[in-house]
Formats: sequence, structure tokens, C-alpha cells
Amino acid sequence: MGRKKRRRLFLYTVLILALAAGLFLILRKKTTFNVSPGGEGENTGGQAQTTNESNFEKSPISGLSCENARRRPIAVMISNDSEARPVSGLSQADIVFEMQVVQGSITRPMAVYVCGNPSKIGSVRSSRQDFIPLAQGLDAIYAHWGGSHFALEILKKGVIDNLDALTNLYSTFYRQSGIAAPYNGFTSMSRIMNAAQKLGFRLDGKFAGYPHLSDTETANHGQERKVLSIEYAGEYRVSYQYEPQTDLYLRYRGGLKEIDKSTGKQVETKNVVVMRAQSSELEGQYNTVEVTGSGQAEYYLNGQVIRGTWKKDKNDDKSKLFFYDGKDQEIKFVAGQIWVEIIDPGQVVTWK
Repeated sequence: MGRKKRRRLFLYTVLILALAAGLFLILRKKTTFNVSPGGEGENTGGQAQTTNESNFEKSPISGLSCENARRRPIAVMISNDSEARPVSGLSQADIVFEMQVVQGSITRPMAVYVCGNPSKIGSVRSSRQDFIPLAQGLDAIYAHWGGSHFALEILKKGVIDNLDALTNLYSTFYRQSGIAAPYNGFTSMSRIMNAAQKLGFRLDGKFAGYPHLSDTETANHGQERKVLSIEYAGEYRVSYQYEPQTDLYLRYRGGLKEIDKSTGKQVETKNVVVMRAQSSELEGQYNTVEVTGSGQAEYYLNGQVIRGTWKKDKNDDKSKLFFYDGKDQEIKFVAGQIWVEIIDPGQVVTWK
């Protein structure tokens, strides 16, 4: 082979290698979403894919770095009934909203995921109308198993991209054998993303996000173990034990540890919001909560309590739910999971 041919071959080889390296970097930085369909007992990696690698962006909700930081939030209605405990997927949510769905009785959480890819979520339960504007405000896709007629009437208007187990398009949900109905309905992140993609839902998130404290600001956290108690009714009462060594709040429900069945570990969070909003009875079996407008709020983070307010535009259900301190400055959360406990204005909360 002549010198010119060898030189040309060498230049071609260098060019190909350079292009391959550039393509690798581009693909690595690109946000990708798991859309493969999964089945009962699937194993698609239940833990939130968080990392400290600088090339990954941060979740706009939790402030944690992860591959899915740009993914549109996924909101799922989950059971709080004793028959369904322990439930799966709570520990992997970026934020969880909990409130009464029956006046003075049953509560229900809505878990919202950006970073997490739970291989099992549930049991999945029905929608209530007051969770819908909360999901809208996060720009979320909303997953549920039917709903009250109030909720279904709103959803029929197309106000939010939603996945309903009653129609169960693309097998988003499934029934697990060996568990009594209605507590045997489940889904997974891969099933939800598969259906969302096939239905043509937008998959990239547009939520503006919440601000977070810097590492320096979180270094000086509380030094005393305390318990936050929220007096929901009976078995639905909630408490969080603050552990200063880890700066975590360990969750209890009905006096028992809240265990995530998918991990076998107690649910723990970095932030707890007590959001006070007026509620009232509907038709004797339902509840309505005023989650738009404004009200008082308390924020438990870093082992301390900050008193302030919450606000959400009454005329725009898609507006962001804002959390403010006593000086009307937006609250900065500790990077990590957030639990929002929505209670009546006069409901008892203790921190001691």
C-alpha cells in the first residue's frame, strides 16, 4: 500500500473514531425514558436512578440528579387502606400529596415520579377531583383506577393527560392474583411510559420546579430527635420521626412503620409540608378540599419548622402550587423527597 493510501486510511480512521466519540457523548447526555412494557413480577429497576455525575440534570421537584430529570412527572393514585398495606412505590416518588377523601375518615396519597422507575406501584386506587389540579400544576400525566363521578366528569373534559384502569389502554394496569379486590390493582413506570408514548402524550416535562437549599445551607440541620404528629382519623393518623444523624423524617401510619413493599424498608423523606386547606363533605361519602387559593402552611426540613403560606391561582388549575415562608419568599427544600400533608385549618399537629 502506498504512502498516500496509508495516510488517507489513517485520516479516515481518526475521523470515524472522533465521530463515534461525539455520538457517544451526545447519547449519554440525552434524556431517555423507559417505555418498555412490563408484566406482573417484572424487574425493571425499582430504585430512583439518581447520581452525582455532572452530566445529569436535577429533578425540578426533588432536586436530585437523575437520568430522567427532564421526564414529564407521572402522578399515580395509591391506596391508604389497611387491607392494601404495605403498598409499593411510595419511597421512589419525588413528591407525595396526602389528604382526606372521606370527611373525618379515609385519606389517600398521590405519588408523583420524575426520577424514580418503580417496577411495581400500588395498589392503585380511584381519582378524587381535588387531586386533579395538583397534578395539573406539576404538568403531570395522571394515572388512576376509575374515580368519583365528580372526578370523572372533570377528566372527560380533557383537562389533563390521564390513564384510567377502567379502560386500561395498552395494559397499563393489571390485577395481581392472591390479593382481594379492589386492593389488587397495580401498574409500573414502564407500563405507564409505554402507554403514554403510544397515546402520543408529551413525555418531556415543563414544570418550572421548586428551589432547593445548597449543600452548605443543609449542613447545619437539627440536632434533636423530634416527632411530627398529624391527627388524621383513626388508622390514618400520620407521624414522622426526625433523625438528626441522617436528617431524615421516618414515616409512620396508624402507629406502624410505613413500609414500601418493593424495598422492604421504611419510607423516609427529607421534607414534610403541612398545608392547611378547608374541606367539606359531598353527598355523605365524598370530600372536597380547596386546593386552589391560599392558606397557612408549615414546613418541616432540616429538623426545624418554618411557618408560612401556600398559594395556587384559583382561576388556573394548571398554575404552580407555591410554598412561601413568613416573608413571602419561596421555600427552599432540602434535595430529596417531599411529602405534602393537606389538612383542615383547625386540625391538630404536634412537633415535639
